[in-house]
Amino acid sequence: MTRTIRIGTRGSALALWQADETSRRLAAAGYEPELVIVKTTGDKRQDVSLATIGGKGLFIKELEDALERGSIDVAVHSLKDVPSIIPAHFALAGFLERADPRDAWVHVEGKSIAELPDGAVIGTSAPRRRAQLRTLFPELRIEDIRGNVDTRISKARDGRYDGLILASAGMTRLGRASEITSYFSVDEMLPAAGQGIVAIECLASNELAIDAARAIDDERAALAATCERGVLQKFGEQLDCYSSVAVHCTPDLHIRAFISDYEATRAIRASHRGSDPAAVINAVYDDLVAQGAMELLCLSRKAE
Repeated sequence: MTRTIRIGTRGSALALWQADETSRRLAAAGYEPELVIVKTTGDKRQDVSLATIGGKGLFIKELEDALERGSIDVAVHSLKDVPSIIPAHFALAGFLERADPRDAWVHVEGKSIAELPDGAVIGTSAPRRRAQLRTLFPELRIEDIRGNVDTRISKARDGRYDGLILASAGMTRLGRASEITSYFSVDEMLPAAGQGIVAIECLASNELAIDAARAIDDERAALAATCERGVLQKFGEQLDCYSSVAVHCTPDLHIRAFISDYEATRAIRASHRGSDPAAVINAVYDDLVAQGAMELLCLSRKAE
């Protein structure tokens, strides 16, 4: 029996890499993959910040619409772009092996971030990068930047930015690791929940799609996804696209989290280890709340 799996993807170079890798693994597992490119609102609107037009969820909305219409069987996403809470009729059924989750510093002349003069302009669109960078280098100026990796690096080459912070995983997958100047350690710059993980989404009722996703699921990536998103999910609707939140889980079940207000005038961190994922998730959440996480999230929303 033919087991064709239609893979929905955005058309960017990185999204296509993710879809091609998913396709390769599905073919090795005995399925017949087909790629379907879907143009998303997040791709169409490059002129404004993501936060002002609905956040990173815009990168997946049209793909979820295609799942509901039945025009694709699975959608492939960068997990960090997937909202922490998705509708119950969808399922994140599989995760590919995680790439390096760290953030990368990119300077077109190879200068370290510590060498930059006061007031140098750093490009990043992520609130949690902005907040952590402010605590590390308060003398630098941070401005939003949109576009794919090529576009962002071109803007830096044109002199509009003195340096960029990008995901190491994306640079590496695009074959551009040689352009990375240095890496931020996880202690310096805690990654976004799910950074470096490719997620496979499908309808919860599509058994063929769920079986296919599970056939190529990576257990370590799945554990990290469950734990990192689990901390975010404890906050329910308190989080939005302005929230400066980062969560990272190591394979030995060490979960670290960071929350601050938008301007990073106050930041809190939590770090817990254990053997039971649910217990560690709860410990991190309780620690953050005890330190005032809810108040900081309210301040982030007021910054809108």
